[in-house]
This record gives sequence, C-alpha cells and structure tokens, in this order.
Amino acid sequence: MTPVSLSHRVNDDNNDDREGPVQAGDNSNGIARAFVEARRAGSALTDYPGTMPATLTAAYRVQDIALALTDSPVAGWKVGKIDPPVDGDNRLVGPIFADQIFLPAPGADPIAMPVFGDGFAAAEAEFLLRVGTAPDAGKSDYTIDAARALIDAVHVGIEIASSPFPGINTHGPAVTVSDFGNNNGLVVGAEAAGWQQADINAWPITLTINDAPIGAATAADMLDGPFGAACFLFNHLARRGIAVPSGTWISSGAVTGVHRVAIGDHVIATFDGRWSIGCTIAAR
Repeated sequence: MTPVSLSHRVNDDNNDDREGPVQAGDNSNGIARAFVEARRAGSALTDYPGTMPATLTAAYRVQDIALALTDSPVAGWKVGKIDPPVDGDNRLVGPIFADQIFLPAPGADPIAMPVFGDGFAAAEAEFLLRVGTAPDAGKSDYTIDAARALIDAVHVGIEIASSPFPGINTHGPAVTVSDFGNNNGLVVGAEAAGWQQADINAWPITLTINDAPIGAATAADMLDGPFGAACFLFNHLARRGIAVPSGTWISSGAVTGVHRVAIGDHVIATFDGRWSIGCTIAAR
C-alpha cells in the first residue's frame, strides 16, 4: 500500500466563504490558509505564519477554519497530552484525514509514511481506539466508563506527527493545535485481542528507531489512559459541535514519548511483547 498525498483545495479568492469572519487583530484565517497551502504543497514554513495564538480557544478557531478549507474527509482524531495543563485542559486534539490512515495487511512490507523533511517529524507508539457507537452530539459530560462503552476495537499503532513548521512543538500547545494538532498520519496495526477484559494501561510498550531502543513505558504513565483520552475527545468535540461517527479512529496519546525521526528511518512499536507494527519514514 502506498501512502496517498494530501489533496487539499483552497479557493484563491481571499473572500473564501469557508473562512471565518475576520475581527480586528485576528489573523486566524491567514494562519489556517498558510498551513493548509503548505501541507498541500509539501513545503516548509520557516516562520510561524502570523501571530501565534495565545489561548487554546484561539488555536481551535484556526483549526476549525483550516478544516473548512480542507476537502479531505476526517476519519479520526489524535489526542495529545498537555503538561502542565493550559486553560484547564490537560489534552489537545487534532484531525486525522482518511487518506492518511493505513491498515497494512498482516505480513506486508512496512508502510512508507511521508513527513515534512524541512519541518517537524516524529513517531509515537499509541493505542488506537475505534468508535463503534457514535457519541451523543449533544452530550459533553461523558465519563471514562461511558466513553469506553462506545469503543468496539482497540488496535496497536503508530501516529506520525509532522508539520510544515519546524517549531510546531516548541511554542506551546496552542501552536500545536493550530496546525491540525501536528498530525500527519496513522498506521493501524493488529487488534489487541482481549482488551475488553485486560488492563491495557499495564502493558509494556517499546519503540525502536533503526533497531535502537528509543522509548519504553506503559499507558498508566499517560494521565488516565487511552479511554480517558476518548472521554476527553467526545466531550471536547461536542462543545465544538463536531460529530464523531461510528468507525472513527482515536489515536489516544504517545505512550513512550514523541520521538523525532528523519527520512529513511525505520520505526517499530511493540505492545506487551505480542504485537508489533512498523513503518518507514519517507519524504513528503
């Protein structure tokens, strides 16, 4: 399976009606357009394209505008940790587009995952949750148990974090949120059989890059675990008025850390010594 490049269409009309209303001093539209165009072209943004958002609310406004400018359907959401919390939130979210989600066949060669070579690129070992029952669009007070009940599968996987802006992760979570949460793809591995009865938070997880051990941890180290991430996501998206249909993937957070990668690297994530999933890093 060959990764499909982003296919974004942005109207050249500066009055594109898919953008949000402009207020004095608000450069959200310009930031969103710059990131969408850079991702479409596969080009880097040496500098942040505007005044960096000062709050998560402002950052999600940029994300919403960018989503309106993007034709690729959203088929998943990534959830990342914010430490220390900002604006009362200890996690952030970003969309994952359908043409960037790959489910390689068992025994197939590792997927080549594209990144922005002159931007930021990293790989993360994550539990991937599949939504079986769509959450109530009007409900924003899910508990972890209620959120878990909506999940019909847990898979092992790798999130590729990549952005045209090299400093995406060095200027705080609001900047990360403003470029789709720094997501650039998902590799979905095997279903973690027995997850319904097991304490998946206790399973040891490792990540290697070019056969060198890079990270090792358990999901118990990441806030309230993968199902806590699903709970946060459902409540967060409900407040933004975004539906989560059945079949949506949730990339629930980097267990072993955010590990920088370069073009040509080979990444393998191993879960509980039973399941492994790998990919190679390619030029965008």
